Amino acid sequence: MKIYIKYLITAFSKSFLYVFLVILSLVFILSILTELEFFREIDVKPLFPIYLSLLNAPTTIFEMFPFIFLISTQFFFINLFYDNQIQIFKYSGLKNSSIIIIVSSFSMILGIIIIILFYNFSSNLKNVYLEFKSKYSSDDKYLAVITKNGLWIKDKLDNKISIVNASRIDGKFLIDTFITQFNENYEVERNIHSEKINIAENSWVAYNVKVFKDNSSSEKSKLKIQSNFDYQKIKSLFSNLSSLSMFGLIELRKNYISLNYSTTEVNMQINKILTFPIYLTLMTVLASIIMFNTKKFKSTILKISVGLFSSVVIYYLNNVLNVMGKTEKISIILSITIPLLTLFFISSFLLYKINEK
Repeated sequence: MKIYIKYLITAFSKSFLYVFLVILSLVFILSILTELEFFREIDVKPLFPIYLSLLNAPTTIFEMFPFIFLISTQFFFINLFYDNQIQIFKYSGLKNSSIIIIVSSFSMILGIIIIILFYNFSSNLKNVYLEFKSKYSSDDKYLAVITKNGLWIKDKLDNKISIVNASRIDGKFLIDTFITQFNENYEVERNIHSEKINIAENSWVAYNVKVFKDNSSSEKSKLKIQSNFDYQKIKSLFSNLSSLSMFGLIELRKNYISLNYSTTEVNMQINKILTFPIYLTLMTVLASIIMFNTKKFKSTILKISVGLFSSVVIYYLNNVLNVMGKTEKISIILSITIPLLTLFFISSFLLYKINEK
């Protein structure tokens, strides 16, 4: 490796590590405050909120990596501009575009490492965090999971516990569903089989029902079943995909397909992760171009503000398109690629005469 490449990578790594640690500290502090507020009236050990904050912080940091890369790049160039270090590289024949290529290539490598190591690490911690937090949540009396055997729901209402297993979901209907209802001592009261259940509201409507109770059975054309769940609640329970590793997401996608459940959000998450290194690289390129174009600005704060303003605009554009993708107003591919293409074309336009800056 050439000396100047090693120097640039080392300098960028130092800036990245500095910004990463600062952002991590801020996220951790805010997370502690959030957990303290949550446990304000719950009796737990004093260190428990801190432990939960440690578990939850990496997932938040993952979402903030685009900002971290942008700010790191800006600090990297601020240090290069200090005492005209950038001029030394220019006199040595190193073009501005070459510096951008070196830094952005290193960002791509970092991005790949982040999705392979950091993302899976943070998702595992998030999963542990949700397991601990659910014990103190008002939602601990019910649970819903999707496996290769269908949708499983544990529901507790009026001192009765129901275990629901549906073979698949068709819109707002559970298809081929078997329900076992227990009393509070987990003694079986009755079993219910229904070909189709409307779960649009908390008062479920089951059709073509067979009820098994006390070694006898009866049939009903329609039966109402009260539940803590409705369609929207069930759907929202599977929206926290950040607690699943890449392999977990792929497995969940297979289970969704077998259940006839929408895979849109899972596909969004998978595509987001796969394109994340490209996103981080483009943020590095954009920050580099901004710094070269604002090199004559005397105020460092103004330079950073320009970068942050650009990143905020990109962040909201990204969020809007993600929502449109999740609601299927546009395709998943478009919702993922439009922000990336926007960054690419803006960067390409601003690269004009970059070596003259």
